[in-house]
Amino acid sequence: MTLDLEASSQERSAPGGRQNLVRSWVGASVSTASTVIVVLSGLLFVAFAVGRLLPIDPVLRVIGDHAPQALYDQTFRDLHLDRPLLEQFILFCRDMLRGDFGVSTTTGNLVADDIARFFPATLELATVAIIIGVGCGLPLGMVSARYAGKWPDQLTRAVSLFGHSVPIFWLGLVGLLVFYARLNWVGGPGRLDIAYQYTIADRTGMVLVDTALAGDWHAFANAVSHIALPGLLLGLVAVGDIARTTRGFLLWQLRQDYINVARLKGLSEAAILWRHAVPNALAPILAVIAFTYASLLEGAVLTETVFAWPGLGLYITQSLFAADMRAVLASTLIIGALFLLLNMLAEFAQSRLDPRARVR
Repeated sequence: MTLDLEASSQERSAPGGRQNLVRSWVGASVSTASTVIVVLSGLLFVAFAVGRLLPIDPVLRVIGDHAPQALYDQTFRDLHLDRPLLEQFILFCRDMLRGDFGVSTTTGNLVADDIARFFPATLELATVAIIIGVGCGLPLGMVSARYAGKWPDQLTRAVSLFGHSVPIFWLGLVGLLVFYARLNWVGGPGRLDIAYQYTIADRTGMVLVDTALAGDWHAFANAVSHIALPGLLLGLVAVGDIARTTRGFLLWQLRQDYINVARLKGLSEAAILWRHAVPNALAPILAVIAFTYASLLEGAVLTETVFAWPGLGLYITQSLFAADMRAVLASTLIIGALFLLLNMLAEFAQSRLDPRARVR
């Protein structure tokens, strides 16, 4: 690899290097824990403030407009609205952290149960999209860096720009019109045709997995036809992000001095790219992939709305239109926590892949 990595290895094997490494790990753990606490506290505060500032009476959302005054007063106390704001916030944080999100006024179910039922659909869609994004974005980014300034590079940059610029809801509507209504190449809105919806046992909440576990390959093919178009559209967004950042990281590596040394040794450009540039750029690329995956989990609202995909994004949209703020705020908190978790995992993986990050 590079001289920097060899130096890092020598520092760890030197006397006192192990103690310094332990100190760096402890410091990194404390810093990560502090970041988690601050970010979660900020998420909870924003969710609490939004719930209190909106011109919606939370009591009326629970009991309705025609309930007697005695019931209104009792519900007012049950929701802790008679307490000081600071105490309300503390109780709100306690309930959120232990998963007590209350009852949804839209569905009449516990919000936690609704989230557990809707989230697997979002996870399935985002996972298909990130697989497409990684499978296409990484090769495109590598080819773009290898042929920088030439037509493959221009083509990759055009694809990235298209994925970023075109509104996803417009692409979804056009895709449904062309590939579903006219050509009948893909399934329509929803996750399964109605003929299969009640024949598959709901084990994981992810239709592709459940149909495969059931061994019903006709239902599996039907599920693939339904997820193909929304998955490809979200995947196009991921392809743009991953290809663009992969190109940037690789071009930065290809400008480093150790690359010039490798060229002086007579290595081919392909060998330089695969043996030197890609391994050194892998850690930041992995961080971008994790960030993109988290963005897909939180950014699938429009896609799920267009394709009537019963995921968390559609649940948030319907709850927002119904002024069901308990469901909206709880879902937002869950997505924010997942975003934070994925970024922490990316940082950990980056520290394991790059010895220089471990030394720091």
